[in-house]
Order: sequence, then structure tokens, then C-alpha cells
Amino acid sequence: MPRGYISIGSNIDRDNNIPASLQALKHCFGELIVSSIYETEPVGFSGDPFYNLVVGFDSGLSAKEVARQLRQIELDHGRARDCKKFTARTLDLDLILYGDLVLRDEQLQIPRDEIERYAFVLEPLAEIAPALKHPVSHISYAELWDKFDKTNLKQKRVKPSWMLTK
Repeated sequence: MPRGYISIGSNIDRDNNIPASLQALKHCFGELIVSSIYETEPVGFSGDPFYNLVVGFDSGLSAKEVARQLRQIELDHGRARDCKKFTARTLDLDLILYGDLVLRDEQLQIPRDEIERYAFVLEPLAEIAPALKHPVSHISYAELWDKFDKTNLKQKRVKPSWMLTK
């Protein structure tokens, strides 16, 4: 059974959308491995800061079926599918890894390029899967994070109020 990793982000009603998405993901996929939450400045546009995190899960579903379920969870949480790439959003769920699968087609890209491009994806992934190796470069996520250019890094770990009760 492959282990998948999902990047989660929200900057609209994030204190409700992030915990609700975790509940929905747990309902779909069972037990989750959850990274810390990072507050991140928007990339490519001006707006409210995001909460970003990565979760891991085990599933026997195909990667395309997992992606379909993620799209449905986004829609259930008010995500507009016709929005631009760099814009505010209620919820963004991206399947970034699925076992050692390498897939590039018009609907799905695994592993996602964002892993190596954005600190808000790589840092939480390296936190929960430091020894796991990228299926193409075969470099561990801890090593990728170590080498990542952290100049002008605009993110920090946070503990939202809704996490303090856990």
C-alpha cells in the first residue's frame, strides 16, 4: 500500500478550513501523519498569509482516485475551480508524492515540482519524512531542505489556537 503525501494550504478562513480539511482527509484515508503548521506569505500575489502543512497517509487507491477525492474536498470547502494559480483560496490540496510513482500527464504530476521549488511544501515534508528520497533525484527530503536557499524565507512554524486544545 503506497504512502501518499498531500500539501495543504489556506488563506481564507484558514482557522476553520485547515482543521475541517484534516477531518475530511482522515475520513477518506484514515490515520494521518501531520506536520507542523507554517504561516507563509503568499507567493505570486498580495494577500493574507497562508497556513501550510503536509500530511502523509497510506492508501490502496490509485493516485488519480486520491486526486479526485482531494478535488471534492476542496469543492466541499468552497474552492472555486476556475480561479487563477496565484490567488487567495479557501483550501488547496495537492497530492505531491505517492509511493515511488513518477507520473506526468495533463491531469496529474507526481512528484510535484513544488516540492523543490517552495519552502512551504519542502520544509513540512522534510519534517515528517526526512529520510524519504525523492523518486527522481533520489535525494532525501532532509538533504533537499538542508540545501534549500533560505534567503528571504517568509514562513514560520505556528500553533493556531485550535491546536492548543489538542
